[in-house]
Amino acid sequence: MQEILKTIVHASLGAAFLTKDKIEEIKNNLLERGRLSQEEGKQFVADLVHRSEKAKEELDQWIEKKVAERIDRLNLASKDEIAALRAAIEDLRQDIAGREGH
Repeated sequence: MQEILKTIVHASLGAAFLTKDKIEEIKNNLLERGRLSQEEGKQFVADLVHRSEKAKEELDQWIEKKVAERIDRLNLASKDEIAALRAAIEDLRQDIAGREGH
């Protein structure tokens, strides 16, 4: 029964968007209806919180990967590349200023 409820919750709400408060609310509703015991309720919350956090991490990783792919595909300069170019320009400015001063 508990596994079926977890599956339903995951499918209908999307684990990546469940907050601890929402999970507690679902647990309380199930407890009130007699669908879960107190111990099952605690396990239910712990499991869903863990799955929700894992899903959020996986979503973040997926988004970062997709953004990196798009940046690469668009051939955009990275933050590090821009910083290196700024440093090189500053070095050239100092070199030119030093030569003009002599």
